[in-house]
Amino acid sequence: MIARTRDKMVSFTKPFVLAGVDHALPAGEYRVKTDEELIEGISFPVYRRVATMIFVPAQTQRGAIEMVAIDPAVLQAALDRDAEGAATAAPGPKV
Repeated sequence: MIARTRDKMVSFTKPFVLAGVDHALPAGEYRVKTDEELIEGISFPVYRRVATMIFVPAQTQRGAIEMVAIDPAVLQAALDRDAEGAATAAPGPKV
């Protein structure tokens, strides 16, 4: 089995909550890691996602980071809510 890992950074402009994390998370940048494995037997390379994790500040120990498994759809929904809030909070043109 051939596997690969992809890393990306996501940004939140305000505090947020994620399923699977038992505390609110502060605004900021977060590392997201996605593990994928090659589907064999196909004439071209295709990967399927096997796990997605986000690195968040641990609540128990100052400065510690914990890796939490997360559903990518839940993460995207949280990012969408954050973007909607940022768009509605932006000041409009002065009249």
